[in-house]
Amino acid sequence: MNRLFFLVLFLSLSFTGFGQELNCQVVVNAEQTGRANVTVFKTLENSLSEFINQTKWTNRQFQPYERINCSMFINITAYNADSFTATIQVQSSRPVYGSTMVSPVFNFKDQNLNFEYSEYAPFSYNPTEFKSNLISVVSFYVYTILGIDADTFEEQGGTAYYEEANQIVSTAQQSDRLGWKPTDGNASRYKLNADLLSNSFSGYRKAMYDYHRKGLDLMHQSPAEGKKGVATAILDLKRMNDRRPNSLLLRTFFDAKADEVAQVFSGGPSVQIKEVVEALNNLAPTFSEKWSNIRY
Repeated sequence: MNRLFFLVLFLSLSFTGFGQELNCQVVVNAEQTGRANVTVFKTLENSLSEFINQTKWTNRQFQPYERINCSMFINITAYNADSFTATIQVQSSRPVYGSTMVSPVFNFKDQNLNFEYSEYAPFSYNPTEFKSNLISVVSFYVYTILGIDADTFEEQGGTAYYEEANQIVSTAQQSDRLGWKPTDGNASRYKLNADLLSNSFSGYRKAMYDYHRKGLDLMHQSPAEGKKGVATAILDLKRMNDRRPNSLLLRTFFDAKADEVAQVFSGGPSVQIKEVVEALNNLAPTFSEKWSNIRY
């Protein structure tokens, strides 16, 4: 049973009790500071893990096995008193129906995570208040993870989550922190959220649905049909790229999916994929070595 089934069931019946949405592994690495053994880093790691995994981020019910597996790797590069300079790598995955396979869904590195933190300071989320850059960044990625995951189960299913993330962006723009404003570059949180909500890049969201629900989730009953679904998703991306080339979302897709795409097309039943391979080489030439292993 997939997450969409339980959403429908939730809307049809009255349930009591709610489970949290994420199963997030948080790692705080401070080796670059030369002070990795300072207790504040482990305290920060534990506090963030509790904050992310114990906060109720939506009004939906998630069964324990439905919780989204994800990770946030925070690399502290500088530390002075309560001031931290860092990067954050965010990843998430979702199960493939009818199998034990886990599919990577999101893989994004944010270079601009600067924040203040006092050891043992509590974390709480308020979408209309900018309390700290750390809380805003982490909450932004929680809703982005929720949105992308929802898009893999239902067409345009992630819109409400992207809109919540957009509220975080708007509120955080009152700060002087990088990543929240239109002028902060082509790989910022602002840009990621704006593109996810833009009709110009709806091909990415369609591709995420086709790839998973019409592709991978059919593999257990018909590998050939599953491959065709994945191929359709790649061609969705090609059409998007023809209109808006070299987008952030295109790079985000292949950063998460390149290995898996190559694996899907490198074995099993033969389907017509010459056009798909040509599209892959055009869309993601940096992964050309992987595409060269695809046989058709």
